[in-house]
Amino acid sequence: MDRAMDREQLADFLRRRRETLRPGDVGLPMGTRRRAPGLRREEVAALAQMSTDYYNRLEQRRAPQPSQQIVTSLARALRLTTDERDHLFRLAGHVAPPRHAPSDHVSPGLLRILDRLDDTPAQVITDLGEVLSQNRLAIALLGDHTRFTGPARSFVWRWFTDASARAVYPPADHDQQSRVLVADLRSAVVRRGRDPRADAMISSLRSSSAEFAALWDAHEVAVRRSDHKRIVHPLLGVIELDCQILVAENEAQRLLIFTAPVGSEGAQQLELLSVVGAQGFGVPTDTP
Repeated sequence: MDRAMDREQLADFLRRRRETLRPGDVGLPMGTRRRAPGLRREEVAALAQMSTDYYNRLEQRRAPQPSQQIVTSLARALRLTTDERDHLFRLAGHVAPPRHAPSDHVSPGLLRILDRLDDTPAQVITDLGEVLSQNRLAIALLGDHTRFTGPARSFVWRWFTDASARAVYPPADHDQQSRVLVADLRSAVVRRGRDPRADAMISSLRSSSAEFAALWDAHEVAVRRSDHKRIVHPLLGVIELDCQILVAENEAQRLLIFTAPVGSEGAQQLELLSVVGAQGFGVPTDTP
C-alpha cells in the first residue's frame, strides 16, 4: 500500500540527481555558461513533461504528492537506474513497480544511447509496440507517438483498429507488416507470461479485427532483430531505411535506430529531414 511521502528527502534526492547531470547526458546542448552545476529545474520539468512551477515546488518541499505517472516521468528525465527509480517511488509515498514485470521506466542503457543519437531517427519502444521515448529526428520522421494513451499507445493496436495508421507504409507492404507485427507480438506475449495488459490487448484485437484474429490463430512467431522499411513521409515521399534493433536485458524494451547507406537516396532524405523537422513542417502521426 502507498504511504506518506517524505517531502524533505524527496526534494533533496531530486536536487542532487539533477545536479549530477550535464546537458549532454540528456541530449541537450551545453548552451551558455552555467552558474550552477547540473541541469536547470526548467530543463528537468521539460524532460518530464510537467510544469516548471510544480517541479520547483517539489524541490522546495511545498508540492502535493506526485502521481505515479509523474514519478515515472521524473525517473526517466533524471536517467535513474532501477534502484534509484524504486527509491524515488518510495520517497514519493508510492510502492515501487515490481522488478520482474515489464515497465514503462526506460532502460538507462538504451536511453543513454538514444541521447547521443542526434543525426539519425531513433526511439525506444516496449515489446507491445508502445513508444516510450523519441529523439528529434524520429518525431520528424514518424510523428510524436508519446501522445497516445490507453490501448492506442501501441502501434500494433492502432495498425489493426485505425486505418489511418497504415498510411506510413506503401499499400504493397501492408500484408507483410501485419504478419511481422503479429509474429513479434506473439513472442512478446509468451515471454511476459500471465500479463494482464498483454492479455487485454490480445482480447481487444481479436474482437476488433478479423485480420488480426486470423493471423494470431496462424501462430507464427518471429522476433524482430532488424528490418528494412519503406516509410511514406508526406513531404519527402517514400524513404527506404534499415532499422537496427537493440534489445534491453529484460527483452521488454528495444531501441530502434533508422539508418541508410552512405550516399544512398535514403541518406540524402534523412539529411533533408533534419532541416524539415527543425523548421516544424508537417510530419506523419503513426508508425512503429
